[in-house]
Amino acid sequence: MSTIPDQHYIDKILQGETKAFAVLVDRYKDMIFTLALKIVKHREEAEEVAQDTFIKIYNSLSKFKGDSKFSTWIYKIAYNTCLDRLKKSKKEENTISIDEFSAHLIKTMDNALSALEDKERKQTIQNCLNLLPSEENFLLTLFYFEDQSLEEIGKIMNINANNVKVKLFRSRQKLAVILKKQLEPEIIECYERK
Repeated sequence: MSTIPDQHYIDKILQGETKAFAVLVDRYKDMIFTLALKIVKHREEAEEVAQDTFIKIYNSLSKFKGDSKFSTWIYKIAYNTCLDRLKKSKKEENTISIDEFSAHLIKTMDNALSALEDKERKQTIQNCLNLLPSEENFLLTLFYFEDQSLEEIGKIMNINANNVKVKLFRSRQKLAVILKKQLEPEIIECYERK
């Protein structure tokens, strides 16, 4: 990856040099595709979501004010594009159906974590998971890292899918509290203001 900052290319694009957008696409295409694939679960749909995301990024580039890292801003656009796709497809995504408080807290944690380097983020999550009781650690690992469905986890843990959903909800809440304690307060404050 080039050491030239994203803002350099953003400025060029806003000045009319549209070819500079290719550099940003190249920098972030893998991240956006990976996120989309984890959420929509189908390769073709993930590719479409990634394309839609880059169109939205390009059309909204003038709205980027630099209040957060550019990667955080596009991560949010990609995430919302994925959610729009799920709604459009009328698919239920169980990871989304949690109450407002937890949704805000988890989204805050996701945004704060995305500001960290990928390796550091994975290590931070793993350290926090290790602070949870083993059943909750196992459940979250299956769901987030092994991409197992609620039904598959239910079969593995010998409980029904609704119980998995409830346990997953509670485990997420506990993990969010642990993450909040572990992360630097200024990172959290930055994203809570949004």
